[in-house]
Amino acid sequence: MAFAAFSAGTTAPEAAPRRKSPIALLLLLPGILYLVLFFLAPLVSLLLTSFQAPSGFGDVGQYGYAFRWENYVEVIAAYWPHIMRSFGYALIATILALVFSYPLAYFIGVKARNWPLLQSLLLVLVIAPFFISFLLRTLAWKQLLSDESFVITSLKALSLLAPDAHFTGTPFAVIFGLTYNFIPFMTLPLYTTLERLDLRFLEAGSDLYAHPFDVFRKITIPLSMPGIVAGTLLTFIPAAGDYINASRDFLGGPDTQMIGNVIEANFLVLQNYPAAAALSIILMSVILVIVSVYVKRAGTEELL
Repeated sequence: MAFAAFSAGTTAPEAAPRRKSPIALLLLLPGILYLVLFFLAPLVSLLLTSFQAPSGFGDVGQYGYAFRWENYVEVIAAYWPHIMRSFGYALIATILALVFSYPLAYFIGVKARNWPLLQSLLLVLVIAPFFISFLLRTLAWKQLLSDESFVITSLKALSLLAPDAHFTGTPFAVIFGLTYNFIPFMTLPLYTTLERLDLRFLEAGSDLYAHPFDVFRKITIPLSMPGIVAGTLLTFIPAAGDYINASRDFLGGPDTQMIGNVIEANFLVLQNYPAAAALSIILMSVILVIVSVYVKRAGTEELL
C-alpha cells in the first residue's frame, strides 16, 4: 500500500529531448543538395520562363523575364484539345495495362510460387523490354503495323480491315503503343504486392464456402490495392507526358498529337520557350491534382 501511494504521488521524470545528431544532418546533406540542384532549381527556372515576354528586338527565341500570366491563357486556349487528348489516351492506356498486367502478375506472384524457375523466367520476360531502347521498340511496332506489313496485309486479306484502312497515325495505334511500352511499369508493382500475399486468407475464404470470384473481389483485390495504385501511377504519369508514341515519326499522326509533342515543338522548333514552359507547368499541376485525389480516394495516402 505504501509503495502504491508513493508511486501514485510521484511523477516520472520527463524524458530529455533527444539532440539531433550532426552526423545525420551530414548524411542528408548530399541528398538535399542533389534535390536543390537537379529538381528545385530547374523547377524554379521553368516557372520563371513560363512568365517571360518577348524582347523588344523581335528576334525569334528572344525573351526577357517578366510576369506575363497571359502565356497560360494563350496556351490553354490554343492547345486544350492536346491536353484533353493526352489525359484521355493515358487513362485508356492505364486501364488496358491494368487489365493485361493483373492476370500476369497474379500468375507469377501467386500461382507460380511452387515453381521458382518458372517464376524467374517469367520475371525476366517481363523485364526484358527494358534492355531495348524505348525508341527502338516503338519504331519496331511502326514497321510491324505499317500498311505494307504482314500483319496489316493479312488482316485486310481476311476482310478484318477495310482495304483502305490505316492503323498507324490513328488513336488506336497511339494507345496501343502506350499500353505496350508501359505494361512492365504496371506488372512489376503488382507482382511485388501479390508475391507477398498471404495465401491463408484465400484459403479461409474458400473454407467459408465463398465463391472464387467473391474471394478475388473481396480479399485479393483489397490486399493488392497498394500494387494497383503504384502501378497505375507509374503508368499514367509518364503516359500523360509521352511524346514518342504520338509522334508522326512513330505511331502517331497529325490528329493524335499529345501535350508532349506540343512542348517539344514549341521548345525545339518554334523556340517559344514561355509557351513550352507554361505547358510543362500545367501538365505537372494537373497530374499532381489527379494523383492526390486518386491516392486519397484509394485509401493509400502513405504512398504520397
